[in-house]
Amino acid sequence: MVNILITSIGRRTQLLKYFKKELEGIGNLVAVDCSTLAPALYISDKYYIVPRINDSNYINVIKDICIKEKITAVLSLIDPELSLLAKHTEDFKEIGVNTIVSPYEACELWLDKYDAFTFCKDNGLKFPITYNNFYDFENALGNKEIDFPVFIKPQKGSASLNINKAKNIEQAKVIFKSSEDMIIQEFLNGQELGVDVYVDMISKEVVSIFIKEKTVMRAGETDKGKSIKSEALFKIIEDLVTKAGLLGPIDLDVFDVNGEYYISEINPRFGGGYPLAYECGANFPKYIINNLKGIANEAEIGNYEENVYMMKHDTLTIKRGL
Repeated sequence: MVNILITSIGRRTQLLKYFKKELEGIGNLVAVDCSTLAPALYISDKYYIVPRINDSNYINVIKDICIKEKITAVLSLIDPELSLLAKHTEDFKEIGVNTIVSPYEACELWLDKYDAFTFCKDNGLKFPITYNNFYDFENALGNKEIDFPVFIKPQKGSASLNINKAKNIEQAKVIFKSSEDMIIQEFLNGQELGVDVYVDMISKEVVSIFIKEKTVMRAGETDKGKSIKSEALFKIIEDLVTKAGLLGPIDLDVFDVNGEYYISEINPRFGGGYPLAYECGANFPKYIINNLKGIANEAEIGNYEENVYMMKHDTLTIKRGL
């Protein structure tokens, strides 16, 4: 049996449907969230309501569920929990559970946008110019190294929360001082792309890279998109994730600025736009299940259907007496 536990599942119903489909006849899908109103709970074979991830007993609760449900592997769908799971990888191993997550250092690196900028710069990869103090930003303005507009966001933010666009120095000062640990990034005027990557948990090799053109965004996620291919970007992404030591499912945001590719965000987890990748043939749940069976996946980079469109839309889950 291959039983998979997915945590912090929120509204990711389609992703859980894919996992349930791939697990049919070989195992169960268990889901947890801190709210009974997380609709994806009701897609799973079994679900639990758990404390928030910052609760001191959270990991113990998850481990107890793993033991009770004979879980083979656990993975999370939110950035703040990735480092937590990675930090406790050995604890889960002791009870026979695999963590589908990148190493702790890699999770921490990509959670910090200034560290991500430094890493890409040091490795010859394009990334939006980033400043973590206002003095350096003002100097760069004076030297014409950057110009308005700029984006100001939390250095360790996620889910596109608290991201603001500043058009002049007065706006920039107010926004930057509105919260601690903010960064300032150059504005990239180009086509935003989403990239879904799977790095094999056994071979540590990149086995799948899927690119989508983001045509409409909503709440930080791809609302409408189209599958595309780029051999140049395939090579850039393979080089990046290999150097970064990432594992398992990876979600990246990239800007195509006049044919130059800029990395703007990396999340070592399933992205909100992953369903298009699955529908085009990039089957990450299958890759995960193979790895859990001890099977290393063969590389299938770019092996998917092109010019396929994704359109997210509303649906309902109704529950009474929760």
